[in-house]
Amino acid sequence: MSPMRQASGHGIETGKTESTEEEGLHRPWKKWPHRQYRVLRTTVYNHATRWYQTLFLEAILRQKSLKPSKDGRHVPLRLDDCRQPLVDERRGHPYISNTIRTSRYTVYDFVPKQLIFQFTRLSNAYFLAIGIPQTVPGLSTTGTYTTIVPLLFFVFLTILKEGYDDYKRHRLDNLENANATTVLRSHTLDVVTNATRWPWASKKPPIITYDAEQDSDDKDSDYRWARVEWKDVNVGDIVKLRRDEAVPADIVLLHETGENGIAYTDTMDLDGETNLKSRESLRDFKDCDTIAGLRSTLADFVIEDPNPDLYNFDGRVSINGKTLPLTSNEVIYRGSTIRNTSCVIGLVINTGEECKIRMNANQHPEAKKPALEAMANKIVITLVFYVIVLTAGCSAGYVMWRAATERHAWYIADATVQLKQIIIGYAIQYNNIVPLSLYVTLELTRIGQMLLLNGDIEMYDEVTDTPARCNTNTILENLGQVSYVFSDKTGTLTDNVMKFRKMSIAGTSWLHEMDLPGNQEITEHSTATQTLSPRKSHEASNALYEDIELFSVASPNTVTFPLSRRSSQWRSTGRPSNMQPDLTTSDLLEYIRLRPASHFATRARDYILCLALCHTCLPEIKDGRLEYQSSSPDELALVQAARELGYLVTHRSSQSVTLRVSSESGNEKNDTYQILDVIEFSSKRKRMSIIVRYPDGRICLICKGADSAIMPRLKLAQLAKEKASEVRKSADLEREMARRSEQLEVRNSFGGRPSFTLRRSFAANRESLDANPLAKRLVIERSRSVEISTSRLSEDKSRPALNIRTASLDAVKRLSRTGPLSPVHPAQNKFSFLEEPSIMDEATVFDRCFRHLDEFATEGLRTLLVARKFIPEAEYTAWKKIYHEATTSLIGRQDKIEDAGEQIEQTLDLVGATAIEDKLQVGVPETIDKLRRANIKIWMLTGDKRETAINIAHSARICRPGSDIFILDSSKGDLESRIRDIMEDMQSGTTHSVVVIDGQTLASVDKSPVLSDLFYSLIPTIDSVICCRASPAQKSTIVKAIRQRLPKALTLAIGDGANDLAMISASHVGVGISGKEGLQAARVADYAIAQFRFLQRLLLVHGRWNYVRTGKFILATFWKEMFFYLPTAMYQRYNGYTGTSLYESYSLTVLNILFTSLCVLCMGIWEQDLRAETLLAVPELYIHGQRNRELNFPRFISWMTAAVIDGTLVWVLIWLGYNVFGQPRDNGLFAFGDLAFTIGVLWTNWKLFIMETHYKSAIVMGSFAITVSGWWAWQAFLSGVYTPKPSPYAGRGGFVNTFGKDALWWSLLFGVLLILICLDMAFKFAKRYLIMYGLWNWPPWRRRDSDDSPENCKNWDRQLWQELEQDPVIREHLRQTLLDEQQGRPRTMGDGDDEANLEGRP
Repeated sequence: MSPMRQASGHGIETGKTESTEEEGLHRPWKKWPHRQYRVLRTTVYNHATRWYQTLFLEAILRQKSLKPSKDGRHVPLRLDDCRQPLVDERRGHPYISNTIRTSRYTVYDFVPKQLIFQFTRLSNAYFLAIGIPQTVPGLSTTGTYTTIVPLLFFVFLTILKEGYDDYKRHRLDNLENANATTVLRSHTLDVVTNATRWPWASKKPPIITYDAEQDSDDKDSDYRWARVEWKDVNVGDIVKLRRDEAVPADIVLLHETGENGIAYTDTMDLDGETNLKSRESLRDFKDCDTIAGLRSTLADFVIEDPNPDLYNFDGRVSINGKTLPLTSNEVIYRGSTIRNTSCVIGLVINTGEECKIRMNANQHPEAKKPALEAMANKIVITLVFYVIVLTAGCSAGYVMWRAATERHAWYIADATVQLKQIIIGYAIQYNNIVPLSLYVTLELTRIGQMLLLNGDIEMYDEVTDTPARCNTNTILENLGQVSYVFSDKTGTLTDNVMKFRKMSIAGTSWLHEMDLPGNQEITEHSTATQTLSPRKSHEASNALYEDIELFSVASPNTVTFPLSRRSSQWRSTGRPSNMQPDLTTSDLLEYIRLRPASHFATRARDYILCLALCHTCLPEIKDGRLEYQSSSPDELALVQAARELGYLVTHRSSQSVTLRVSSESGNEKNDTYQILDVIEFSSKRKRMSIIVRYPDGRICLICKGADSAIMPRLKLAQLAKEKASEVRKSADLEREMARRSEQLEVRNSFGGRPSFTLRRSFAANRESLDANPLAKRLVIERSRSVEISTSRLSEDKSRPALNIRTASLDAVKRLSRTGPLSPVHPAQNKFSFLEEPSIMDEATVFDRCFRHLDEFATEGLRTLLVARKFIPEAEYTAWKKIYHEATTSLIGRQDKIEDAGEQIEQTLDLVGATAIEDKLQVGVPETIDKLRRANIKIWMLTGDKRETAINIAHSARICRPGSDIFILDSSKGDLESRIRDIMEDMQSGTTHSVVVIDGQTLASVDKSPVLSDLFYSLIPTIDSVICCRASPAQKSTIVKAIRQRLPKALTLAIGDGANDLAMISASHVGVGISGKEGLQAARVADYAIAQFRFLQRLLLVHGRWNYVRTGKFILATFWKEMFFYLPTAMYQRYNGYTGTSLYESYSLTVLNILFTSLCVLCMGIWEQDLRAETLLAVPELYIHGQRNRELNFPRFISWMTAAVIDGTLVWVLIWLGYNVFGQPRDNGLFAFGDLAFTIGVLWTNWKLFIMETHYKSAIVMGSFAITVSGWWAWQAFLSGVYTPKPSPYAGRGGFVNTFGKDALWWSLLFGVLLILICLDMAFKFAKRYLIMYGLWNWPPWRRRDSDDSPENCKNWDRQLWQELEQDPVIREHLRQTLLDEQQGRPRTMGDGDDEANLEGRP
């Protein structure tokens, strides 16, 4: 059997195996259940990990795991004792330093780790195995060091590049370690620093600046406050932190100067929560506010060993002869920032890598490998097998030739070569079929791709002056294959800026736009849907798309209404087409000024007054401006809104609050309200209350909270529940309408609406009904959806139907209801509806208010209900005694406070509802919508609470209109039954599903193998997941679990803070937001962008391009090597299987450097198979990479088959032309081999530059011209410098004097090239017309999905899109579609004028 047939047969066999593996993805072995296979794989992995830990880490690197301490970590507080270094009993050495390291390597382990990493790559191991025997004299026919030297040079460059990338991470680490903080240090005693890891390692002396508190009266003869770098902070040090300073290490709070003895910390970078946390020191440390007090305090702290648990802390302190417990209420972790507190003093208990935030990080992650490497390794294995077959075939040929010819030839009878030398020689000769140049050139292409990505102006953020940055260029192609995106919320999706946006007063809804810039009256007239005529291009003469038509197809259920409003500044991100109230709060103030004594004006003033009083914000003058300190951004938004509405909080203390109120006449007055009590918000209560005494002496309780917490405590609670039930039933009905409507729409295989659909008709001509019925016409339709109203009610015990599953719908609200949303004729009084009797009807008010709440929630706004009641003096006095006993109780204090609050918070009057916008970053909803349409599943992992996470999911469109939201909560029953119920619901069908799970429930799932199997079996069927209250370690665990359970799915994690480092490192691709507060994530991530919206271009454009570039580059490289070396293999038959090369050595040496490098480099760097506008307008095209359509085994087989056909054809044609039909002037080996080599060079460059490269820029065409002209220059150069001594390769003067003037040589050259070009073009045209008629099906044995019909744009062949892009009308349509989507407008497909112009073209 010939080598060609061997290779072909092997390829087909392997292709079938690959197909079988795809079919059995979840059944690795048919006889084994999936779970048993996973158990076996886990067992093997655990054993390998244990051996690695024992043999390598512990025995070689001396990195042993630490045993827990006997009684916890002991940290004394004794300043006057001699400062000896505190010893960690687990190590027997001083505690580790406060230095942190996010880099992957150290000076000591960089080289061994990199050598292991490089030579565990299959390609490098193969070349090493070939290069070592090649250095043995007498074995190689291609040189001694032609493989080992380039290999070592390439490995050295790769290691050098990886070292430089890690060095940059070290520099960023040094910046953080060099931050300064204030520490109490003795200037008379030397402080022994922490021991270094290696005894011979030198350490610079710490930089200490004394008298850091020169203006302070706190002086001491022995101790001073000094400024030191973070890396020099030690366990046992006392640190002093000022407002807005970052915490350098985990500390126990000793003293704080906040009001009421409370310190506030911002933990957004730690756990993702936006609310400030309150921390309070123990009362026994009340004297620790001065150095003298610290010296006089003797205490011993015993704390838990370092662990990653952020929400629990165990410890104790012995002071003044008694032992007190330590909880997380007295501890502040590294990663926090001091807020609203002028000074904090604390004792350091954990440093460096033992801090909570670092324990949650994925420390020192391993280098990442590209996903395409797995496919490349399969190809390498295939080609290695082909080399073995080829070597065996040629060696067998030599054995047969020796028996038939060599024995009988007297002149070589005694020159027999040993068979082992023949085998090794052929193996070395054919080793270039697996080209070493592939990996060298691939690194160059990745550098070029990285530079193009870094220089993309479309991903440059002007506000922060931040471009996109690639930190890891080895996984650029992974950007084009992402299936899961794990995103942080705070700082990534949101700006962490809360703005008061809407209010509901007496059943009327008002829009608040005073904070928006350029607020002015703008009237916008548009329609939700338009019926448009087809748009046709007559300019294109290409038959493939000459009958393409663009339609805007609206659902018959879509409601059409004019969006006419006075203010169009604000648009809901979750529901951009939702109609906003006609009237704003500016109109509200106008009404109060015109009708101050009306019933509604009184209720409106009461509403604003409640906003100005019910909070804990503290006003302060900063830089001449009045600002507010707040523990909650929501409260800050409410106080700012009250200020804009004329109720300015000028002073607030624990006893009173002063308001500056603007009257209707324009005058201002100051009113002071006495604060009697504040019942704080808690996650259990879901509300906060304040009791104030009005200036007129009345006592009023004002309560704000979730609707589920306020509604049962209203005076008319039963009526409120009835109205809420009616709203819920109405929402359920609208939800069912939405479900049925969406089920009628065209959907793709991953559940979304396709951007375009392809409709085939059997009419070739619109004017003729008698045309050939076999002719087919292509029609493109733009899909449009019905927007049906969403309902999201808060989950509460009073609503058992919503405990497990809540609905998210989006429908057009009834336009006939009374209120500002109703269209009002311009001639009518715009305030007439405020005079209607329904304003004073409580039933009507409840109904409208609860509808407003649902509407606000589905727009992604954070809603609260506000209620109040006036309390008689006697009732308050009696309750005050109960409350005082609760606040002073030493046992069960919090429970007693909540019980006391429950007593007073009854029979409330509804004041209204608030809606606060958690502002998203620009372009977040549009980006998430595009990623979903690109078959990317989005998970939101946040440390924030569930209600907040769901609200953001609505506004960011993670929850779609019509989504089914399933809530998993371990505190509400059996998790297993709930998960099984969700599976049944999924089997019954859903348009879009979202699972909400919290960190506690996730921990329960991970602990149970049964629950874990169920949960991760459910996850692939779910569209989106929201994980709230998740710690950084849990985020990392989720990413790792998805990688393990779905090995073929590529994951991407994106975040901005230190709490996101672990999941960024654990994912296949890590992206850091490098804008305002993203430096920590940006330095660890593989890619850094300034805004979340740039992710769509990073994935859909650069990801697609880089995947296509790398895939085509690999295929083209293997193709050209197979094509070039096949004629040499065929030539062996005619040289006695001596291993003589058909090509002369000089040309062969520079082949991959001079003559076939630019064609693959240009393809790998600058290729753009589709325009950026097309990829962004049609995100479904992204599945090209997800489904491995560019580089897969069938495609590899097709390229190799083409190489075999081309190589065989070249050999046969030139052999026939030279030896059978022609009489050449020079029939030597050099002339014959040079002809084959020239055809190979020209055909390779023509095919790769002209036939296979779609984006033919000036650089590409210039490179083609340089390569071709360079080859002829090389010919002339060889002709002049070749040695004239006798040789099989008589190149001296050959091109100039002999074969260069032979017409036969030139005729064969151009004739063979023309035949190759014609064959390639014939194949492409045949494929084109098969695609056109929907008959192209490659590979034919691949199992088709139910949705693999050509009507969906995701299944359209790339050639179709490339030809469609040539039509200027379609190109402009795609560009305009993209522009409208970016501006948040529904896309219209054309208009009558455009149609007339197009139809009128000749």
